[in-house]
Amino acid sequence: MAEQKSGQFTITTAGNAAQGPDVQGAVFVRALATNTGKVYVGNDGANDVTSANGYELSPGEALPFVVRSLKDFYFDAATNGDKFCWLRAG
Repeated sequence: MAEQKSGQFTITTAGNAAQGPDVQGAVFVRALATNTGKVYVGNDGANDVTSANGYELSPGEALPFVVRSLKDFYFDAATNGDKFCWLRAG
């Protein structure tokens, strides 16, 4: 079976951060262009992220980075139902 190289996930409830998927290596994370609000990526050390401590992405904005795993990060949104997509390089 081929290794998954891309995916999407939804923040169902704004203000309720979700743990990222188990994706390792060089990854691009993007806030979908169809989002209606800003989204946030990070980990405050207590396995959470908010608008006060996360890396902010506007709709359509992307963040390239190298990670041990996206599971080490949390994702939240200002609006219910906003989405992230990811693409693993290599």
